[in-house]
Amino acid sequence: MKRWLGKAEVVLGNHSDRLNAINIFPVADGDTGTNLYLTVRAAVAALGAPGPDTTETGNDVGAVLSRAGQAAMEQARGNSGTLFAVFLCAAAEPLAGKSRLSAPLLAAALHRAQIRAWSALSEPVAGTMLSVLEAAAHAAQAVDASQSGDDSNHALGLSLDAVVEAAYQAVVRTEDELAQLHEAHVVDAGGVGMLLVLDCLRAAVLGEELQDEMLDGLHGYKLQDPHIHEHMPADDGVEVMCTISLSPLNAAILRQRLDEMGDSVIMSQVGGTQGADDNDDESSVEISYRWRVHVHVPDPEPAVALIRSLGEPTDIAVSQLAIPRDNVQEAAAQDLATEEPAGSETTSISEASNASGQSRHEY
Repeated sequence: MKRWLGKAEVVLGNHSDRLNAINIFPVADGDTGTNLYLTVRAAVAALGAPGPDTTETGNDVGAVLSRAGQAAMEQARGNSGTLFAVFLCAAAEPLAGKSRLSAPLLAAALHRAQIRAWSALSEPVAGTMLSVLEAAAHAAQAVDASQSGDDSNHALGLSLDAVVEAAYQAVVRTEDELAQLHEAHVVDAGGVGMLLVLDCLRAAVLGEELQDEMLDGLHGYKLQDPHIHEHMPADDGVEVMCTISLSPLNAAILRQRLDEMGDSVIMSQVGGTQGADDNDDESSVEISYRWRVHVHVPDPEPAVALIRSLGEPTDIAVSQLAIPRDNVQEAAAQDLATEEPAGSETTSISEASNASGQSRHEY
């Protein structure tokens, strides 16, 4: 698991510029690659840092992945980063207490992850990373069924190969599943990011190289292709994200009200319950859950006020969705002039973040 996420951090860093370049859904804010990279980096940092439960996790695959997922959720960036964090947290659940990955466990993990990811969004849309994850889950289940639940390494290899192939085909289909992508003649950026993450898992488990040749035929993904934002209209509004503890009722209220205020609403649980104690009277203690909240709204103030009226949020961050076109053109020119080495541990994320033109501040 550590090798997988470490590889994903490097690969997403090296591919961040192209993912940003084709990012037009749900808004053309050119930051999918950056958001995915920063979210995966948070997961990797959590596994590398000492913690009270480090020795307890041992070889528990689920515990290790859960720890990474919780850190990713706390520091998730954007739609893509939030959904990736949901993916990690959900995939960890069927792996709890297991010391190795197997084809049956992979099928269970991907199935849980795709269900959780679809349900996290108020208005899930096909033709995105959701569809890629769903296709991967179905492929893993098909291989597991054909192998009659075989938990050998050979069956796992077959499953991982099928998962990556299904994810690739799902990415190709995104271009015709969303009108915006079809018009721009590109595939979905988040979908490509999920494909890269799954190929990193295959490569890490099987000890093989990434299948870079897969990316050659993806529309809009060649390095010489321009940043398509150059001809896109500016997107108004802001992205608001935070973490907050809410009762189930207040969480439902918040989701409904945010749906009325804006779009791209994502709410996913972070960790377990709070306020539950075996020694307490359940009638006097309201159980609450920690939630990671994400929404796009025209104005941040009403959304922040609503969130604060229901609880005490932490890490409230607001990012502009609009991007200066001049900066994007400059970034495209830089991309053509320099290319990161495929195996480099260093990436140009700081430049990518600056080029995106997004301002981000904490409340």
